[in-house]
Amino acid sequence: MGVASGVLVAVERAVRGKPDAVRLAVATLLSGGHLLLQDLPGTGKTLLAKALAQAIGGRFGRIQCTPDLLPTDLTGTSVYQPATGEWSFRPGPIFANVVLVDEVNRASPRTQSALLEPMEERQVTVDGSTRALPDPFLCIATQNPFGQLGTFPLPESQLDRFALVLSLGTLGREAERAVLVGEGGVGVLAGATAATTPEAVALATAAIRHLPVAPALVDYLLDLADRTRTEPRLRVGASTRAVQGVLDLARGHAVVSGRGHVTPDDVQFVFRSALAHRVVASEPGDVAGAWQVLGDILATTPVPR
Repeated sequence: MGVASGVLVAVERAVRGKPDAVRLAVATLLSGGHLLLQDLPGTGKTLLAKALAQAIGGRFGRIQCTPDLLPTDLTGTSVYQPATGEWSFRPGPIFANVVLVDEVNRASPRTQSALLEPMEERQVTVDGSTRALPDPFLCIATQNPFGQLGTFPLPESQLDRFALVLSLGTLGREAERAVLVGEGGVGVLAGATAATTPEAVALATAAIRHLPVAPALVDYLLDLADRTRTEPRLRVGASTRAVQGVLDLARGHAVVSGRGHVTPDDVQFVFRSALAHRVVASEPGDVAGAWQVLGDILATTPVPR
């Protein structure tokens, strides 16, 4: 069993009834991106993060955001050692393969900004010293609904670091039954074993970046991007970095689907989840509207044969 299929099967044992969300999450991991989950409590956000960490045999870190959280609470800090008279670095929870940043929009803008370097450059700079993060490194952040007390809006630069935004939603009846009888959920994680290793995932991620993409498919993606920039219902269209993110995710989804090349189906599967948080609807804060507009663009843009 390959790395992608092994991780997919392992995560689906715990996260029941959400196959599309799990596929997108695994594609995000393999493409080297990061994930933002927007949902109500109790829908499986933490479970998804823990299942991914366990499936790859990696270290799991958790950061519970509060308004008084400091940047060093994420990244770590230097501690003075009286016995030696020297300073030693104590790494923070960001030094893990899968990091859950819970309720990220409860952290202050200053603390949110401390995530930019780790998410973009896979490194942390503290007291003038730069330290590399583990490879692979996946940040999964959760966000409270907009408008709740004690929250700070995520700036555009922070949102742009997330390859995907997902909402897990409530389970269907049969999936919920499986969780209640112990065939899914947290109980499954206790006896589960890793499906692969962090080193194998890192190698797979490096290989996925070179997955073949036909010139016609690149043109199709460029057509979709141009449509977002000329669509009157969108005030801001997709940036070049966002379009590159769609292509990376499409590559990841192709491998998750067992293919060695990218197809239009891969682009279509990730398109809206990759761009809904990166484009801006003409009506401020209308994320649902942006999702609908992106769906209309997909439906009316010619697909290469």
